Amino acid sequence: MRAVAFVGYKKSGKTTTIEAVARVLKERGYRVGIAKSMHVNFDRGETDSWRFSRIADHVLIRARDTDALLFKSRDINAFFSMMPDVDFLLLEGFKSIKHVPKVICARSEDDVRGLNDGLAIAVSGIVAGKGIREIDGLPVINAVTEREELADLIEERAFMLPNINCGMCGFTCAEMAGMMVKGEKTLRDCVVLSQRARVTVRIDGQVLPMKDWVQELVEKTVKGMLSAMKGYRGGKRIEIVIRED
Repeated sequence: MRAVAFVGYKKSGKTTTIEAVARVLKERGYRVGIAKSMHVNFDRGETDSWRFSRIADHVLIRARDTDALLFKSRDINAFFSMMPDVDFLLLEGFKSIKHVPKVICARSEDDVRGLNDGLAIAVSGIVAGKGIREIDGLPVINAVTEREELADLIEERAFMLPNINCGMCGFTCAEMAGMMVKGEKTLRDCVVLSQRARVTVRIDGQVLPMKDWVQELVEKTVKGMLSAMKGYRGGKRIEIVIRED
């Protein structure tokens, strides 16, 4: 899954920009997911769903026009994992995340300078309608009149790092993302994403990074224990789930 965050202040054109990019990517045959970060409570007041969510771990709602799942994710990785089958994840908001590239939707050049944390790959939004073509080295692309060009850029440069800061590459995910935006690194430099792991351990859905020798140790230990059990036979895939319920 590749991702990009569209960040900007209120009324800067984020929704219009995302809608334009999503339409082009869909026309190109991609599966697109959109996640929005809001600064208000979604389920407010004394509604039935609000009351249910105070008790249950997850609340599933079916309305006439859509379905919804209310849940409280442990972290941002768990939240994004709700859409594992999309090709592109477009994020509205999420200014603080540091493991995906960003398109700054700005009202002015000052907005760009205030929002650029080193992860920006382009500028769009309201300022793109003022005839400006570049701000601080970033291309300014109008999502209304140049939506194909903006989609091309996202198709080429979108990415999502694991956001686990395992240190196996020698950097944090934020540092690696910054170098990828500059063209100094690629996804191949992310050890977790580039290696084809023989052993994968997930804790509450989050992958636990393991070096090759650790994978070999876990594999041999597990197979050694299982081989002594009645009914064991060799297989291409062994799955073990440990619950702490």
